[in-house]
Amino acid sequence: MTADRTPPAAVGGPWPPDPLIHELSTGPWLAGLSRRLGRTVTLAHVPDDAWDEVVLPGTDAVWLMGVWTRSAAGRDIALGDPDVRREVASYLPDATDDDIVASPYCVRAYVVDPAFGGPEGLAAARGALAARGVRLILDFVPNHVAPDHPWVTEHPEFFVRGTDDDLAAQPPAYRATPSGPLAMGKDPYFAPWKDVLQLNLTNPGLRQAVVATLLEVAGQCDGVRCDMAMLALDDVIDRTWGDRVDPAQPRPYWTEVIGGVRAHWPAFMFAAEAYWDREPDLIAQGFDHCYDKRLYDRLVADDAASVRAHLGADPAYQHHLLRFLENHDEPRAAATFPTDRGRAAGVVVATTPGALLVFLGQLAGRRDHYPVQQARWPDHIPDPDTEAWWRTLLSALADHRVRAGQWSLLAVDGWPDNRSCDRLMAWQWADHEHRHLVVVNFSDQPADGRIPLPDTAGAKVVLTDRLTGATYDRSGDDLDPDVAPGGGLYVALGPWAVNLFGVVES
Repeated sequence: MTADRTPPAAVGGPWPPDPLIHELSTGPWLAGLSRRLGRTVTLAHVPDDAWDEVVLPGTDAVWLMGVWTRSAAGRDIALGDPDVRREVASYLPDATDDDIVASPYCVRAYVVDPAFGGPEGLAAARGALAARGVRLILDFVPNHVAPDHPWVTEHPEFFVRGTDDDLAAQPPAYRATPSGPLAMGKDPYFAPWKDVLQLNLTNPGLRQAVVATLLEVAGQCDGVRCDMAMLALDDVIDRTWGDRVDPAQPRPYWTEVIGGVRAHWPAFMFAAEAYWDREPDLIAQGFDHCYDKRLYDRLVADDAASVRAHLGADPAYQHHLLRFLENHDEPRAAATFPTDRGRAAGVVVATTPGALLVFLGQLAGRRDHYPVQQARWPDHIPDPDTEAWWRTLLSALADHRVRAGQWSLLAVDGWPDNRSCDRLMAWQWADHEHRHLVVVNFSDQPADGRIPLPDTAGAKVVLTDRLTGATYDRSGDDLDPDVAPGGGLYVALGPWAVNLFGVVES
């Protein structure tokens, strides 16, 4: 491989700084297309109009979640799990064994599953997306592999090993294999996962094999989303496994792995699923983007003050975050947020710095959170109001380059006898061509206040709401933050209301 190599049918050049990523659950998505078209559809045979459907306005990348070869052992485990069967049956009353598959994170091989069209199908999918100017993201799982992964017999030293006594004393935590008892994958706060074996992340040979695997993956896509990435941090490894793993290596796992891949694929993007406020550590070790679970939790908690405080972090750091209202691990946004609050939260995640993740079915208002072992989803009639609102927002962002330039959080001021301004949040994006102002009332009560607009003193400005088309003229003196008393743009918003203003000086 050479440092400047770009595969055929790929989008060249650097990634945009704040990409919009659309996550698809590949198996259920293809199953739905197959049902709709009356024929088996693999990645090699997705019709053009289906690709057009998933390339939402402003989409920079599609994440095909779960394309790798599934584990036969993992499927047997899923079929034997009464909780999985019960959950699948709750969504599919007519479910059969064919509707249950291994978890997409129970990976037997980093080769595209033949059921999805194999490597040729993935190449066709990548080409179809590249023709639309869209990049491709796939999964990588650092922490564990399937019980029938070839490494189990070829490289047992790649795993956390146990003893016969461990197996007898802790049967949920260890599994008998041809190479002896091996530990089940886990994090330090929960019971072990039932269907995966834990890798020895400090083993030098394992790390070399991981880099080799990712170099193969990087030839097939433009980036990876790394599952439970914080479990590969040195202190987490030590806390979870202690002396059952090799001694700590001179370089952290992610520094070594990401550096090894980028030596050959400099533009390859790494995104981390991350919890426990470990985002700064993962960014320092090379990740481009990390899940912003903390913002999600604060939006769910309906806490405007904590959301505002969260957005007070350094914008340079925030550009490394990945914002979302749902994904395949979280409950559906339509079931979590009442309609108006969900739309206010949607504006927050869509207009602040960082990558934006949208999940398959989010725009259609799906409410059910399906298990990852479910092979097909039931038919769903899209909610037209939800879909229209999201498309209006995403189109406004794309058409008007709302997220261009420098982002800054703005103060919102009130009066001594009126502190409803504390319910408001405001920020702007500005470059030499565009300025956009976003104001959100993240509460169930009316709110008003004044927002200083930097660099508009003495000018007349026209404010155009990108979501409604409404236009307002304001004089420069009224906007001057130095004018007393209470200079700045006066804004009054009803419960959960938003303004997304394009600001033009005249």
